Amino acid sequence: MLKSLAFTAALALTPLAAVAAPWTVDKSHTQITFSVNHLGFSDTNGIFREFDADISFDPENIEATEVTFTIQADSIDTFWEARDTHVRNADFLNVSEHPEITFVSSEFTKTGDDTATVTGDLTILGTTQPVTFDAKLNKMGPNPFNPEVQVAGFELTGEIDRTEFGMGFGAPAIGTVIPVTINLEMSPAS
Repeated sequence: MLKSLAFTAALALTPLAAVAAPWTVDKSHTQITFSVNHLGFSDTNGIFREFDADISFDPENIEATEVTFTIQADSIDTFWEARDTHVRNADFLNVSEHPEITFVSSEFTKTGDDTATVTGDLTILGTTQPVTFDAKLNKMGPNPFNPEVQVAGFELTGEIDRTEFGMGFGAPAIGTVIPVTINLEMSPAS
């Protein structure tokens, strides 16, 4: 009985780990953008227009955050239809066989008051590689137009080497290391 009481007292004094709660991405204020160097002459910019995200977030415990992004590969838009058609074929994204690009976080590490690193598994063309993004909290607080809604805005930046996923067409003349930026706004799920 004494051991049982001691165990119960120890549990009561042990702080419980914070549990991250679901948040919803505001797709109207979220963009997944990238840039690819073209033969050294210029950079071609693009965006993925269709994606979903599952986010569990605790502002008081960044390390408990979990993120999954699922991007529809055929939603790529580089603002030139002929190029987009080429990028969707087997030379690049091969969207008929690999319709989704996914990122599943494995670790969030706080690096400052408003910064963190996000490490996870990125899958492109059926190949999965670990990648790390730098995350910066732009602002968190009530929406000025609806103070009952809490909003958090982040910018994530990183680089992906497309050849590590088996996408070697035109390399190295067409850039292989692709800077990626994700700007997102999210709010607690209703």
